[in-house]
Order: sequence, then C-alpha cells, then structure tokens
Amino acid sequence: MSTIYDVLRRPIVTEKSNFQSSKLNQYVFEVAPGATKTMVKDAVETIFDVKVTSVNVMNMAAKRSRNRVNRRMRTRRLQYRKAIVTLAPGDSIEAFEGVK
Repeated sequence: MSTIYDVLRRPIVTEKSNFQSSKLNQYVFEVAPGATKTMVKDAVETIFDVKVTSVNVMNMAAKRSRNRVNRRMRTRRLQYRKAIVTLAPGDSIEAFEGVK
C-alpha cells in the first residue's frame, strides 16, 4: 500500500453498524487485505481528523453455495477484511450520520 488513502476501501453500512455508530461510537470499514491495526488507526485519524481509541480487525470469509446441477461448490461473494474503529467520546464521522 502506497498511501493511507489505499488502506480504507469503503464504509460498511448495515443495521448493526448503524447501531454501533449511534450507541457505541464505533464505525465499520472494509480495509485492504494487508492492512494492520496501526495502519487503519493512522488512516482514520488523518482522513477524518478524529481520535481513535481502539481498532479491531477481522477477516470475513467468502460466502459459498452449491450448484444444483453438478453439486460443486461455487463462490458467491469474495472474502474481505473488516475493521471496527472505536472513537474517543465526543468524536464522530460525518459520513455515517443520517438525517437528524
């Protein structure tokens, strides 16, 4: 990865991530496969100008299904790496904020 802008791929917006952002001050991002916790922390602090208290990183497995005709396994969705970033109290990321 050449820059910090290559670490964060996209925000993940689901019902669970909306709950985490509103109640727990946690934000979820899809990150590059080789990203470490310190790289994610530096990227979020630099891009969004917030204070990060902790980062949890996990690998999400590919979703697989079985073909009906010949019973072979096929991949429906590729695997990716996900990071849950906890911010300091009082900080927030405006990209995740909804209608108030």
